[in-house]
This record gives sequence, structure tokens and C-alpha cells, in this order.
Amino acid sequence: MRPAGFGNFWLLASSLLVAGLSAVPQSFSPSLRIGPGAACRLSRAESERRCRAPGQPPGGALCHGRGRCDCGVCICHVSEPGVFFGPLCECHEWVCDTYDGSTCAGTCHCGRCMCDNPDGNSLVYGKFCECDDRECIDEETEEICGGHGKCYCGNCYCEAGWHGDKCEFQCDITPWESKRRCTSPDGQICSNRGTCVCGECSCHDVDPTGDWGDIHGDTCECDERDCRAVYDRYSDDFCSGHGQCNCGRCDCKAGWYGKKCEHPRSCPLSAEESIRKCQGSSGLLCSGRGKCECGKCTCYPPGDPRVYGKTCECDGRRCEGLDGTVCGGHGTCSCGRCVCERGWFGALCQHPRKCNMTEEQSKSLCESADGVLCSGKGSCHCGKCICSAEEWYVSGELCDCDDRDCDQHDGLICTGNGICSCGNCECWRGWNGNACEIWLGPDYP
Repeated sequence: MRPAGFGNFWLLASSLLVAGLSAVPQSFSPSLRIGPGAACRLSRAESERRCRAPGQPPGGALCHGRGRCDCGVCICHVSEPGVFFGPLCECHEWVCDTYDGSTCAGTCHCGRCMCDNPDGNSLVYGKFCECDDRECIDEETEEICGGHGKCYCGNCYCEAGWHGDKCEFQCDITPWESKRRCTSPDGQICSNRGTCVCGECSCHDVDPTGDWGDIHGDTCECDERDCRAVYDRYSDDFCSGHGQCNCGRCDCKAGWYGKKCEHPRSCPLSAEESIRKCQGSSGLLCSGRGKCECGKCTCYPPGDPRVYGKTCECDGRRCEGLDGTVCGGHGTCSCGRCVCERGWFGALCQHPRKCNMTEEQSKSLCESADGVLCSGKGSCHCGKCICSAEEWYVSGELCDCDDRDCDQHDGLICTGNGICSCGNCECWRGWNGNACEIWLGPDYP
């Protein structure tokens, strides 16, 4: 026997349940079928509309092309190299870019880095969450940059009259006097080669050993690098080993002359004729890979058979990938260019002409986080992007890198001693520096 009022209670509960279900957003409705195996209550057009991205016209890809539409609900495909998820299969967390060898300093979600800010102060930010302004907080005052500067990506930029990692020290002279003392004869602060701290210039030291650097002087006006020729990166010799460097200028020994003391007076050629013979079709002496003396090039590094030619124009290192494989193992190197075997193509013979993938499988691997193939700067072939040849600087797995960001030295990208990889120089063995401009020797890894 049911208690009195039970029927009214059941009617009220049923009404509330129906009202609650009707309030659930359409995109979160698990199913609009009446029962297992029953027909869908939605029309085909309405079902497809719910599986299509907002603003997408009829006929567009359902579930972003990564799943199937089942009665207005996307059932996402699970495929390598990642898992698609989201109401419309729009997310695939494996596309988060890497920074400093890791993916996100926070949490990778739907192709974007979500930075961890438990205090809600937004001090951790950046595309990769690589900026942490908590490093700018002065432990004593608990203020950003001690209250005397601004923080950008974990580094303090101090106001005039203050210095230190956290802008914690105050100068004992006025900012105007500090600037006057640091101004070089050409009117620049520390000759644009150093940092002015309380009237004294701290010159940038490019010597990787930590020894006294190439730049010196009260206002950093002397740059000993001006005494080095391109090939002198392989040794400690200034002025081609035939002179003394004096504040960036060469004083040549007897029997030698030239800006870098590179030309012997015993040579029957003039300095101009010698340079012309060593340049060839390149804008640099010996193609930037050797030493010119009396019209003849000596290629460097010494004993490396990969660099050769009358003007050192052939560099077999250009045929090597980051792992050292020549022409991807599918071709031979001829004067720095790959001659591919039958069935392969590409600058490093890295692309097979035949493909065992379907067009859909190939495109899914070439698609960037925003759904654009090869970032709109290349074509997709067998799951790999072939970047536009018209824009030589475009590179990367998804053509999303700009190699113009690679540092240049002596007019060469990565100084000709490394490979530009997504805007960063990957130096060959023995080389170091942002532009691979520093020779540390063959024993350096």
C-alpha cells in the first residue's frame, strides 16, 4: 500500500527530471535515440548541424573530419600519433609545440598550453608558459623588481639609477652622469656592445671559456673581433697571425699588409686581384669556408674532406641531416647537394615518391592546430609537409618555422657551421654560439 501523496510526489519528480534534461546543452546530450537500436529523433540535417563547427556552412566536414556523427553526437576516432577529443573532436593535445626540449611548462590542452597559476596572479605566461615573473620578486620587499623596474619574462628592466638582478641597488651618481660616463666617442651607450651600470660599462664577452673577452675599453669601443678574418675562427690568431691587434685595428708585421694583414708583399698579385680570385661567384672570400692567400684558398676545418673546391664552394656537410645521415640514406652528395636515388626526392632525399597512405590519413598528419594544412605555406605529401620553395626561410614539420630567425655571422646563416632548425642553429661538432661562430675544437661534443 502506497502512502498518501506518493502519486503527487512521483509526478513532481518526473516533471523536474524532464525539465532538467531539457536544460542540458545539445552538445553534451549523450544520445537522442529513444532506446538501443531505435531510430534517431533528429532529422539528418539537424544531426549534421550539431556535428558541425559553429559558423561552418552545410556540406562542411563533420566532427572536424576526425570522427563520425551519430544522431547529433560526435564519436571521435582514436588514431596515432594522438587522440582526438572534445564535443566536436576539435582537440588533439599532441600538437602542443615544444620549448627548451619539453612540451609546455604547464598543461597541454587542446593544442594550447594552459599555464599553472595557483595564486591567480598570472605571473606564469607565454605560448609555452616559458615566462615566470615570480623570478622577478625581491625576497626582502616581496615586490616585482623591488618596485624599481618592470619585469618581462622573468627578467627585471630597472629604472634609471637602479641596477641588480632585482633592481635592488641604487647608484651613487645621477642617471645623467652615469649616461655621460658610458657614452662612447661615436655617441652610443657603451658603443652598443655592453651594458651601462652606474657609469661603468660591462662589455659583452663572447669568449666561451670565460677568459677576458674580445670587447674591451672604458666604453667598449675596442672590438678585437674586427681583427679576425672568417677563417680565424679556427684559431686564436688575430690579424691572420701576421700582425698585432690594437683596439680593433691590425698593425701588420714587415712583409704583410691588408686590413687583416692577410696579403704577403712577396705575392705577385695585388691584394684586389688576390681577393677577386678567392671570391669566385661567392660574396665571401673562399665562400666563407677557408683562408685566402695570394689568390689561393685553403679550406677549413683543416683535414675535413667534406669542404673542398677551388674557392671552397663545396660543403658536404649541407647534405647531412641533424642525425648526421647523408641525404637521408637515399642518395649521394655532390658538392653540397643531394642526388637522390630513384623513388626519392627532397633537399635531403627525405620524401618517398610512392605513398601507402590515403589522402585523409596524409592530411591528418599535415594539419596544424588551427586545422590548416602545412600552415598554409606548403603542400602535403604522404603525411609530411613540403614547404614552399619560393620562401626559402619557411621550414619545420608543419612549415611553421622561420629560418630568418637564425643568427647570421659573416653573412652566413649559422656561419655555415650548422643547420638552421626552426629558427635555431644546430651546430656541427666542435662549434658553439648562437650562430655557430665559435670554434672550440674537434673534442667539443
